[in-house]
Amino acid sequence: MAAGAGLTITDDSGAEVHLEGPATRIVSLAPHITELMYALDAGSRVIATVDHSDYPTAATRLPRVGSAHKLDLERIVALQPDLVVAWRSGNPDAEIQRLRKLGFSVYITEPRSLDDIAESLQDLGTLIGNKKRGKSLAESFRSQARHTIAQYAGRAPVDVFYQIWDDPLMTLNGDHIISELLQRCGGNNVFADLPTLAPQVGTEAVLAADPDVILVSGSARSGPEWVDHWRAWPRLKAVQNDHIYFIPPDFVQRQTPRILQGMERICAALDRAR
Repeated sequence: MAAGAGLTITDDSGAEVHLEGPATRIVSLAPHITELMYALDAGSRVIATVDHSDYPTAATRLPRVGSAHKLDLERIVALQPDLVVAWRSGNPDAEIQRLRKLGFSVYITEPRSLDDIAESLQDLGTLIGNKKRGKSLAESFRSQARHTIAQYAGRAPVDVFYQIWDDPLMTLNGDHIISELLQRCGGNNVFADLPTLAPQVGTEAVLAADPDVILVSGSARSGPEWVDHWRAWPRLKAVQNDHIYFIPPDFVQRQTPRILQGMERICAALDRAR
């Protein structure tokens, strides 16, 4: 990148994003993006975000421009950001393309692996003009991930059903980053082969898969209720052996450095099942 040429990055959608200089007015369109910006010490540059952006605490005080699934485009336009950071599988594509047509620089994230999180940190570090911070965080993240992966490598495999919602009953397929966490911990996602990233499944399908472990990841309020729900099916191996565990969603369903804490919890749960 030539001096004075600005900043150019290819985002997770394959689009080239160009800025004349480091971004100073950023709109974040997902909670995990907001968290990444604070991790990069760029929280003060985020001028607005979406509902449920609650980490760190400072993020709760940011103005809102809707939810990840329903954006307030008029509000975003009025704020005149120099960078919008979007979530490919969460934000409405038509609204993201509308922002691009209006001339806004939009960087799209879609981390599907642990290494993708590291890459996001590096890219966002570049876009805020702090490549050193982005590289440092990415290297630290990769190092911690390697340590946990090595710790649980070679453990006996266990079949796992991972529940993200109860009504309708929903799980994740093998393309989702959480499926990588399961695999790294020696778990086999029983619905990895389904074509949809976050598919609906029936109770009968779970009974047929008969997993060794059930991991539920609702809210702090709903998670324990979901655990109790499965006890109504005593023929399941996971129920017979009392291997149903609650995993706090903020640690695993947000693609940020905190996901490594979620991976450690998953690995520990699967280890107990062994």
